[in-house]
Amino acid sequence: MASVDVEMVKCACPDCVCVVSLSKAVTRDDKAFCCDECAEGHPDHAGCDHAGCSCHG
Repeated sequence: MASVDVEMVKCACPDCVCVVSLSKAVTRDDKAFCCDECAEGHPDHAGCDHAGCSCHG
């Protein structure tokens, strides 16, 4: 089986719909997030401010 290089992944925040490039992702606990707010679990209950997302906002 050939290996596949993945460049884009869905944000690991369960409520987020963002897809982020691995080179620009915020990484925490081996998971890729679209921004610090998602990576930190939305401590201020604010969403990620990206269009179309309903995450904690």
